[in-house]
Amino acid sequence: MSTTFSKATARNIFFGGSLFFILVFLAMTYDTHQRWPKLDNSANLTESVARGKKLWEVNNCIGCHTLLGEGAYFAPELGNVTKRRGHDFFVAWMKAQPTKAPGRRQMPQFNLTDEQLNDLYNFLEYSAGINTSNWPPNIEG
Repeated sequence: MSTTFSKATARNIFFGGSLFFILVFLAMTYDTHQRWPKLDNSANLTESVARGKKLWEVNNCIGCHTLLGEGAYFAPELGNVTKRRGHDFFVAWMKAQPTKAPGRRQMPQFNLTDEQLNDLYNFLEYSAGINTSNWPPNIEG
């Protein structure tokens, strides 16, 4: 066996390795596309959910909260708030803001109507139905 590492050998290793990892990437991409229908929650997408997402964006909720691990870490994760608290608690909490409790960060009062609160709750409930492979890792986010 030769002890020299020629340019041809280096080129063959480079192109062979590149081809191998391109094929691995394509296989993983194909596998991901096959899994999407089982992971998404598009069957539960409604007009109310779309309006709730619009409220989420307009009021910049992600500026303080995280949703499914994305966003700011100033306030609690809301990816599973519907499972943790339920509709009635969520609506009462939103209407009671700001609580002015000493030592707590204050959430602003957005003065949302009951329909808007229901839309926002439906958006969060839709988000909770997405298969996130057990994220967040515990029920409290």
